[in-house]
Amino acid sequence: MEFEKNGCRIHYAQVGEGRDIVLLHGWGGCIDSWKPLMRDLQAHARVSALDFPGHGQSAEPPAPWDVSDFAQATAEWMRAAGIEKADVVAHSFGGRVAIVLAAEHPELVGKLVLTGVPVPGLLENRPNAKKRLRGFVYRTLRSLCSARLLGAARAARLREALVQRFGSPDYRVLSPSMRQTFNRVIAQNLAVFLPKIRAATLLIWGSEDTAAPLAIARMLEKRLQDAGLVVFEGADHFAYLREYPRFYAIVQNFLLKGR
Repeated sequence: MEFEKNGCRIHYAQVGEGRDIVLLHGWGGCIDSWKPLMRDLQAHARVSALDFPGHGQSAEPPAPWDVSDFAQATAEWMRAAGIEKADVVAHSFGGRVAIVLAAEHPELVGKLVLTGVPVPGLLENRPNAKKRLRGFVYRTLRSLCSARLLGAARAARLREALVQRFGSPDYRVLSPSMRQTFNRVIAQNLAVFLPKIRAATLLIWGSEDTAAPLAIARMLEKRLQDAGLVVFEGADHFAYLREYPRFYAIVQNFLLKGR
């Protein structure tokens, strides 16, 4: 199935019947990230998942987007797909989108399940000395890659070489446009949206998550109006896959019990 926003083709899948549940994948993921959960939930609900623009089978955004742009596109997709209101299960980047979606479009969101979600602005995270030095070296070298001094083609090649040397694995594989989107996404302060969220929220976190440390989940539990936290001891950023049977049982109980 496909939906189009401002010329951007967005691929999605929908299985099952009944009340709606929406699944939002992490950065670099796609609908396939949710295959086990879609398989198991479809007996109880209509389950919908999309490939975010720039991921899976969806086209890249027409311009660099931030989290709010992804949330707006998600809201428009939900309405176009006939989803009046849904419980939302989201991992990592998908959780960033879910936070803005629940804050800005509360009429579309029932309950929330968030797992491994980085939340810029929630904690004062100061990079360690090694990361600060790495960033300083990158910025210094990049500033020397002047098209005026080196010529456009050579400067572009050197900038790309710096990205390949200093960029994260996620960043290195992106197109130039998606790199701009990535930078906008990670820079957007999401803590400002938390007071607006009314949805009952379940936080499921791996104790060893280094991409979104457990301290974020504990702070979310305090800052959100109606939230509870379940910690998977020893699990990492992909706790929802590493301990899938347990994850599914908890999600099923939270979303479907009594309905």
